[in-house]
Amino acid sequence: MIDFNNKGFFKLKQNTDFAEKVTDLLLDDEHIVDSYKTMRDGVVFTNKRIIAVNVQGITGSKKDFTSLPYKNIVAYSIETSGTFDLDSELEIYFSAIGKVKFEFTGKSSMLEISKIISGYLL
Repeated sequence: MIDFNNKGFFKLKQNTDFAEKVTDLLLDDEHIVDSYKTMRDGVVFTNKRIIAVNVQGITGSKKDFTSLPYKNIVAYSIETSGTFDLDSELEIYFSAIGKVKFEFTGKSSMLEISKIISGYLL
């Protein structure tokens, strides 16, 4: 499983590379909302869950996929980007693993992701 306490993992920039890597994991009625990546790792938001991809090894051929279902979220917080601070943040509290924090740079679908999470919580 990915070390969610490693803050460096979660400086994410919008990118479609990881969307292609998780397509075989998706359910029939599941679709990708948005995907993001860091230097090697990535996060994909679907309409049912968050899939974190940890690329391992020197060649990067080994990957760890962690599925975080929205149904296990107990609370979340979103901080949108501003005029001078262009980064946005998403903090999610899961019943089993605690807090997971994602930091985004540049464009992100924070409002759409927020609506999906709210749909499962409310």
